[in-house]
Amino acid sequence: MQIWVDADACPNVIKEVLFRVADRLEVQVTLVANKLLRTPPSRFIKALQVPAGFDVADNEIVRLVQPGDLVITADIPLAADVLEKGGHPLNPRGEFYTKDNIQQHLTMRSFMDDLRSSGVDTGGPAAFSQGDTRNFANQLDRYLARQRSQG
Repeated sequence: MQIWVDADACPNVIKEVLFRVADRLEVQVTLVANKLLRTPPSRFIKALQVPAGFDVADNEIVRLVQPGDLVITADIPLAADVLEKGGHPLNPRGEFYTKDNIQQHLTMRSFMDDLRSSGVDTGGPAAFSQGDTRNFANQLDRYLARQRSQG
């Protein structure tokens, strides 16, 4: 099992949580982005820089993800592709995308895109909070504990 991070838009505080987990549990964490990322020195943490372009990082994650891998992303279409490949997408606010909820997320995303393209100001997501970080860390810990118990 490996953890992939859609790193271009991932909050730094979430990356810090992942860096600590990588070393503590000796789990490979790979950040994928189209810009150069700094990572702490660790044999369990690496950054993969991909060329700039629309969905290039997403496509690389989908290409590399294996069944059972964890993918950290807020990108709903990427989450849907990860699910198709047997991965487990978790957003930085601590919500897992699942086969049961992905269609609802895709539909809402499309609806909001339609509203924005017709000129409606839909605002944006709420500011990232300490509660979001806590939710993420708790979900991550539960997921990793289940993975370890399944062997």
